[in-house]
Amino acid sequence: MSPFPRPDYAPLEPYEPGRTPVEVDLSDNTNLWGPHPAARRLLENPPSDLFTRYPSPYAADLKAAVARRFGVGTENVTTGCGSDDLLDSAFRAATVPPGTLVHLEPTFSVVGAFARMNGLETRAVPWAQAAQDPASLVAGNPAVLYLCRPDNPTGLLLPRGWVHELLDLVGPAGPVVVLDEAYADFAGESFASQAPAFPRLLVVRTLSKLYGLAGLRVGYAVGAPELVREVEKSRGPYKVGRLAEAAAVLALKDEEGWGEEILALTVENRERLEDELRRRGLRPLPSRANFLLVPVAPRNARSLHNALKVRGVAVRPFPALPGVGEALRVTVGPWPLMERFLQALDEALGDDVTQEGREATGRRFP
Repeated sequence: MSPFPRPDYAPLEPYEPGRTPVEVDLSDNTNLWGPHPAARRLLENPPSDLFTRYPSPYAADLKAAVARRFGVGTENVTTGCGSDDLLDSAFRAATVPPGTLVHLEPTFSVVGAFARMNGLETRAVPWAQAAQDPASLVAGNPAVLYLCRPDNPTGLLLPRGWVHELLDLVGPAGPVVVLDEAYADFAGESFASQAPAFPRLLVVRTLSKLYGLAGLRVGYAVGAPELVREVEKSRGPYKVGRLAEAAAVLALKDEEGWGEEILALTVENRERLEDELRRRGLRPLPSRANFLLVPVAPRNARSLHNALKVRGVAVRPFPALPGVGEALRVTVGPWPLMERFLQALDEALGDDVTQEGREATGRRFP
C-alpha cells in the first residue's frame, strides 16, 4: 500500500500569510488604488448568466484578450486561477518525478512548496553566482528553471541579455523555463510577445497587481503551443469563473487608459518613497516592481514589523533573507498611505534607538 500521508509532504505546512486587519496594509503588493473601474462597474451589476452558467473550460474570451494584447495566437495562451495556479500546473507538466527545479535565491517563497507538491526537489542559486554564470542554473539537467522578473521580494530585474543567454543555453530540448512576470507591468518590459519563439519558455502573468483583481484570482501564461497544451492538460478545465473572466477581459482592454495612469503613479511614488527612506539613512534595493525591499539591519525585521503593526501599518518582514539580511517589503500605493507608513516608521525607529540607548547605558530614558 502507498504510504499516507506522503512522506515528502512532511515538511509542508498550509500557507499562512499571518495577515490581520490593520488601518494601512502594505504587505501583499496588490493595487491600493482599487480595482479597474470597468471591472468594478461589471461587478456592481453583472448579468445573471455569469453566475448560473459554467465558464468556458479554458477561458476562451480571456485567451483572446491576452492574444490581442501581446500579438500572439490564442494557441499560445493558457489561463488559470491566479498565476499561482499556472506555476503549479507548469511544474507538474514539466517532468515525471523525481526531478529538480532550480531557482534564484532569494525569490518568491511559495515556489519551493509548489515544487515539493509535484514531486520535485529544489536547488537554489544565489543571485550573484547566477549573474556571473547563467550556466550554473542548467547544471545537473534540471526539469524546471524558475525565474521571477522583476523578482519578489527584492524588486530586482534580470537583464534582458542575461535571459536571452540563458534561453540559448536551454535550447529547444532543455528544462522548461517558467518566467514569472507578476510585476512586469511596473518594469515596463516583458517577454510575453517573444515567448512563442522559444519552445521551452512559459511567461506567467497576473491581473492581481496593476489591475487590482487579486480577489478574483485570474492569471495567464504565454508560450509555444506544445508547451501551453501540456500545461492546460495539467491544469484541468473550469479554473477561471465566468465573472472573473469577464472582469479580466475588460481590465486588459483598458479602454479608458486607467492602467497607464496607475502605472505612472506607482512608479512616481516608488521613487518618491525611495528618496524618503534614503533621507532616513536606509538603503532600499533598486526596484522595478510596485514595492520596495528595505534592509533594516542591525535591527530585527520582525520586531520592526511588530512596532509598525501596533501603529496600524502592516508590511512584510523578511528575517535573515539570503544575500540581504533583515529586511521589510513595502507595497507602493497612494501617497497618503506612504505618509502614514513613514510616520509609523519614524516612531518605530525612534523607539528602537531609545531601546538601544537603554540597553547601552542601563538607565531609563524619559
